[in-house]
Amino acid sequence: MKMDRRKFLEASSLAALYGLLPVADCPRYGLPAQATVPVRAITGGKGFHWFGYYDKLQFDLTGRYVLGMEVGFEGRTPTGDDVVKIGVIDLKKNDQWRTIGESRSWGWQQGCMLQWIPGSKHEVIWNDREGDHFVSRVYNIKTGKSRTLSKAVYALSPDGKWAIGTEFSRIQNLRPGYGYAGIADPYEEVKAPKEIGLYKMDLRSGETSLLFSLADLAAIPHNGESVVDNFHWFNHLLVNTDGSRFTFLHRWRPFRTDRQTMAKGGFVTRMFTASADGSDLYCVDPSGFTSHFIWRDPQHICAFTKPAGGESGFYVIKDKTLGYERIGKEKMPVNGHQTYLPVGNKQDWLLNDTYAQGKNRLQTPYLYHIPTDKRIELGQFKSPVEYAGEWRCDLHPRYSPDGTKVIIDSTHEDKGRQMYLLDISGLT
Repeated sequence: MKMDRRKFLEASSLAALYGLLPVADCPRYGLPAQATVPVRAITGGKGFHWFGYYDKLQFDLTGRYVLGMEVGFEGRTPTGDDVVKIGVIDLKKNDQWRTIGESRSWGWQQGCMLQWIPGSKHEVIWNDREGDHFVSRVYNIKTGKSRTLSKAVYALSPDGKWAIGTEFSRIQNLRPGYGYAGIADPYEEVKAPKEIGLYKMDLRSGETSLLFSLADLAAIPHNGESVVDNFHWFNHLLVNTDGSRFTFLHRWRPFRTDRQTMAKGGFVTRMFTASADGSDLYCVDPSGFTSHFIWRDPQHICAFTKPAGGESGFYVIKDKTLGYERIGKEKMPVNGHQTYLPVGNKQDWLLNDTYAQGKNRLQTPYLYHIPTDKRIELGQFKSPVEYAGEWRCDLHPRYSPDGTKVIIDSTHEDKGRQMYLLDISGLT
């Protein structure tokens, strides 16, 4: 019996919602094996395509245009000579790709910090390299005009007026794969340089100011003990939802060592918040284990961490307090890349994923409904064994402005990393 597409989607969405359809296989409706929602590839061909991190704006304000990167190789560390193409995909014109630029400063996990400037209909930004320094490019997809800012960006304010950043050469020195090749860290042998740290940049004028240095943060004891005699760096910067404060990870290790050992970890992490001007610095998670996080609202952060005396898991942390609340203990037991879905007036839904798990190395994107403690899996996507370490391909799910679509980076079709659009309109 032939089922109408709309009725099929409604039925499968309701079934998934109530836990009746853990895995579906219906290629006739564009669903690859082990998907519970409609999925389609939006990239392909000879190149490899992906977007990168989960906390950047991939969709434009209308939900029609999405950003991506293209490269011609996989399976090795990028060098300073490797170039990625920057493109815009039109979802209403058969997922047509249009190249708009290129970058010489990128990594497999976070790309080149490509993203739409918040609130802008036409402007996008990404990092690049000019000579001996990293810069950022602002490009208008309507006029084709571009301008260059003097520093690279990490995260943007929600009004699109300023950015915060840190030195990517320092990150590459101490956490390979999250910084950029091509420029050596000038303070490679200095444990906590006072000349570099976390800066703020005006996105119009390009004016920058150092808010605090690595030496400033290294001088702050960790749980009562000095950490000065370590190699320090900053990672994972993010502005809160009203632009009043931002958060970042302060990390350190006691030694510099070979690249393989560094890639496996061996560092301590604490999370700080600060006001937009760098004042009112506060260590919001002193556990030493902070991992992925996202702002829920101006005062609360959802982070995967392990509080003192507690278990690893997702916690909602209230800024400028040491108050933690565990969420999803049974339904979200493992680390992922979480964001709050823009559905309704409350932050009730989390979009999340898992790393490759089990002997089949399955990656699972899912929705978690906080009030009812319900988890809805969107599918399971196999990651071949060669996608590991620095050049693994995490799903990093990103949502559309209306919360009806999700895009993931995946390798499940043996076509290298490509981008896939998941229709979640029937679930929330």
